[in-house]
Amino acid sequence: MTLCLVRSTAVGFAFAVAALLDVAGAAAEEKTFVDVIGREVKADLPAKRVLLGFYFEDYMAVGREASYDKVVGISREAWEGWRPTSWAKYVAHRPSLDKIPDVGEVEAQTFSIEKVLELKPDIVVLADWQYKGLGLDADRIEDAGIPIAVVDFNAQALERHLDSAWILGLITGEEQRASTIAADYRATVDLIGQRLAKSGKKEPKIYVEFGNKGPAEYSFTYGKNMWGAMATAAGGDNIAAPFVEWWGPINPEQVLASKPDVIVISGTESRKNPTAMLMGEGISKAEALERLKGFTARAGWDQIPAARQGRIFGVYQGASRTLADHAMMQFFAKALYPDLFADLDPEKTYRDFYKKYLPVVPEGTFTVSLSDKAGG
Repeated sequence: MTLCLVRSTAVGFAFAVAALLDVAGAAAEEKTFVDVIGREVKADLPAKRVLLGFYFEDYMAVGREASYDKVVGISREAWEGWRPTSWAKYVAHRPSLDKIPDVGEVEAQTFSIEKVLELKPDIVVLADWQYKGLGLDADRIEDAGIPIAVVDFNAQALERHLDSAWILGLITGEEQRASTIAADYRATVDLIGQRLAKSGKKEPKIYVEFGNKGPAEYSFTYGKNMWGAMATAAGGDNIAAPFVEWWGPINPEQVLASKPDVIVISGTESRKNPTAMLMGEGISKAEALERLKGFTARAGWDQIPAARQGRIFGVYQGASRTLADHAMMQFFAKALYPDLFADLDPEKTYRDFYKKYLPVVPEGTFTVSLSDKAGG
C-alpha cells in the first residue's frame, strides 16, 4: 500500500492527518511527504534504519528514547565534539549511543558518503545546512536509493520548527507526540507575540554574539536566523540585521555606533579557548558570570547603554536550534522587556521540556545576567 502525505501549509491540518495515521498502527508503509525545503520524499515509514546528521535530542524527544534503537549512524562530532558534556551524560544513561557508527561531520569536511552507503539506512535525516553543505554528494546518497529528509530548526522560523517536528514524527512513528511538542512551542510564540502586540512598546536595540573567541576578538553575530531571528521574534531590534544576512562578524565600531540596549553573549561548555564564554552543562553560575564580565572590558563598551544599565546576558548556544528553544524565546523576551515578561522562568521551561520529553535533565547554567549574584 502506498500512502501520499504532502505537507500542508496549514500545519495543524498536517498534524491532524498524521495523528490519524498514528492510530492505525506503526507498521511501515511507503509514504510521500514534503520536507522543509520543498523536496518530495518517499520512504517506508516508520523507518527501521535511520541515519541522523543533527538535531539528536529533538529526534529523541519526538521519537522517544526507543527511537535510537533504529539509528544506524550519526554525525558524532556535531554532538560529542560540540556539546561534550551533553554527549557524556546521554552515553552514561544509554551506553549503546557510544557504539553507533560515526559518518563524519559536514562542516569539517569529514562526512563520508561511502560510510553512509555502507550502513544502508532507510532514510537519512539532515539539517538544511548539512544538505546544502554536501552539495552534489547528497545526490550520490539518493542515487543509491536512500531518501534524504531535510529538517531545519536553525532558521528559528515557527513554521520550519513545526514542520520539522512533524517530519520527525513521521519518521519515528510518533506523529501525535510531535503534534503535542509543536503545540507547546507554538503556545510560547503566541503568548509572546500577543503581549508585545498589546504593549505598544518601542523595540529595544539588541546585539547577540557567539562568545567562542573570547573578549579579545569579535566572533559571529546573527542576522536572519538562529539568535538573530529569535531576538527579532521576541520584540528586539537586531542591530546586526542590516549588516549580516545569516551569521558572521560585524565591525566593532558598528556595535558601538548602534548603541544596543541589550547585549547577549552565547557560550558552550568548551574550554578550548581559556577566555571563551562558558555556558551550559556542568558550568556554574559563578564561572559563567566571570567569563561574561570579561566582555564588558572591551574598548568602548562602558559607553554602550546595555553596559551602563547592566543589561548584558549570557545564554547557552546549545539551547538554540531545537524544539526546546521556546525557553530561550522566553529568555530574550524577558531580557528585552523585563516588566512585561516578569512571570516567565526560562530556565524552568528549559528543564521542564527535558523532564517531559527526554531521559536526562540538564544541570548547569543556561541563562545568566550580569546583575545576577554568583551564588543565585
